Amino acid sequence: MRENNRLYVIVDTSLSPVYGCVQGGHAVANWLLEHPKQTWNNQYLIYVYGNVKRWVRKLEKTGHDFSVFCEPDLKNQPTAIAILNRGTMFKKLKLVH
Repeated sequence: MRENNRLYVIVDTSLSPVYGCVQGGHAVANWLLEHPKQTWNNQYLIYVYGNVKRWVRKLEKTGHDFSVFCEPDLKNQPTAIAILNRGTMFKKLKLVH
């Protein structure tokens, strides 16, 4: 099994778990549409909390490939990110539950 078969979903800390998971679902859908040649195979899907705006800046600065979802009902604010990754950079983030 390849370690990169983990799709991480960073949900903004300002969102409730239920609403955050909905936003995360949109981020996963964006990732699937934007990365048709990537292989994830519906293996690990890990939802964590984080400051999405800060993570967008960090991931862009470090050159990571990711998808972000911006919620129209929240003035197009970024609410969730999806990224295929080993996850070492996310290990300090809390799981959404």
